[in-house]
Amino acid sequence: MEKEARTWAMAAHLSVLSGFFIPFGNLIAPLVIWLIKKDEFPFVNDQGKEALNFQITVTIAALISGVLTMICIGIPMLIAVGIASIVFPIIAGIKANDGIAYRYPYALRLIK
Repeated sequence: MEKEARTWAMAAHLSVLSGFFIPFGNLIAPLVIWLIKKDEFPFVNDQGKEALNFQITVTIAALISGVLTMICIGIPMLIAVGIASIVFPIIAGIKANDGIAYRYPYALRLIK
């Protein structure tokens, strides 16, 4: 597998961290990378969809957790979602850079 494909796949995973600084950056950044490079590199197509699916799952979980903070259950859930949204993309980025297709646990596979 060529280095450029691995680099773009890693960028798709790590770009989700921009969501901590830019509103909805966690969805927009991997979407842009995926749309631009999906036809050029099959590996980027696969990993870009995986990053997007996980971020859609994280966004849904964060919204549900935010609503549940009214009854105090959402606070630990929100913390868990926050930690997962940092740790899993870093692991995925490292794996993608090694040329290994990473599958996020607990991700809804909405984009096929």
